[in-house]
Amino acid sequence: MTSEPVRLGVVGLGRAFALTAPALRADRRVDLVAACAPRAESRAAFEKAFGGRGYAGLDGLLAHPGLEAVYIATPHELHAGQAIAAAAAGKHVLVEKPLAVSMADGEAMVETCEKAGVALIVGPSHSFDAPVAQARTLIGSGALGSVRMIHAFNYTDFLYRPRRPEELRTEEGGGVLFSQAVHQVDVVRLLAGGLTTQVSAFTGSWDPARPTEGACSALLTFEGGAFAGLTYSGYGRFDSDEWMGWTGELGREKDPADYGRARRALAAAKTPDEETALKRTRAFGAAEAPPTAPHHEHFGPVIVCCERGDIRLTPDGIWVYGEERRFEAAPLNANSGMADPRAPVLDALVAAVRDGIEPVQTGRWGLASLEVCHAILRSARSGAPAGLTRQVAVQSGEATR
Repeated sequence: MTSEPVRLGVVGLGRAFALTAPALRADRRVDLVAACAPRAESRAAFEKAFGGRGYAGLDGLLAHPGLEAVYIATPHELHAGQAIAAAAAGKHVLVEKPLAVSMADGEAMVETCEKAGVALIVGPSHSFDAPVAQARTLIGSGALGSVRMIHAFNYTDFLYRPRRPEELRTEEGGGVLFSQAVHQVDVVRLLAGGLTTQVSAFTGSWDPARPTEGACSALLTFEGGAFAGLTYSGYGRFDSDEWMGWTGELGREKDPADYGRARRALAAAKTPDEETALKRTRAFGAAEAPPTAPHHEHFGPVIVCCERGDIRLTPDGIWVYGEERRFEAAPLNANSGMADPRAPVLDALVAAVRDGIEPVQTGRWGLASLEVCHAILRSARSGAPAGLTRQVAVQSGEATR
């Protein structure tokens, strides 16, 4: 017997929602019935595309008849208030990473959702990517022994994509830590078992015109002795997609000749208002929906060293280096033959709402990853290792869906 589609509302119709919209449109298990956004143009585009109801305020959305769950795709600093309001209204919550900006807000979100008995899922996150889940399954099988070392690298043009002013202020969740490095933290925590014990880190803020962290490098240690090195740069010079066969983060092929495009486009915006307007051109309804990706999403090269072999993640699957070298392809969507990269997030949402089965990426998991991001900042500022107190483990048998 087929379950009724999950009746979902979305808060925020910007870039984050635009990237997830194709998966929502294609998935018959989810019925996107309502949206909340301040701009009438965005609401009109939503109503035309999905046939749902657009609301200017959150209260209207939460009162929508039959609404079961809310997808929060707004700026970081708004997550806490919106998630708490949704939980108080009895709605399940899917919130974009990071969970929140401050630990206090994150804790309030987790506690409110737990008391209300609703699911809190943090995603989309690259820890949902199919090759990450594939690597986690192989690690969990024990075939290669325990994880001993992980290296994760990503070099992008993140800092030179159009930004609102608050995205360039660290205290408001700006910079690469909360928007980008949190993906790496999520991925390596999943692969190493989740329980980070200590962080030693450096950060870089090298462009006075973009006065926030644009780069970071961190060493994470884990319970059981594993360690992971994370390196991220958003300064738009070297592009690590060159190491990924020129497959971009969203699973689409890139043209190396487009080198420097983000910096060139940004140069046309002379004021913060012009830059904000430029960012709106990337929001839902302002541009054509992106084409279906032929590859899975990724977040740069990741290499996992285990006791008896290594694993290298790619946009199409994993390379395994044991007694022999072999490639294991990550499954594609059976109907389209394409990667359908954000389907695992919707799998998790449906399982949580319909079956009460939560993924790894719960609110407490998101809180633990947020804690690591704050520890990176503390360690970089103090020059000393930072300890952690809110870490959670990947439970036996638990995996991304």
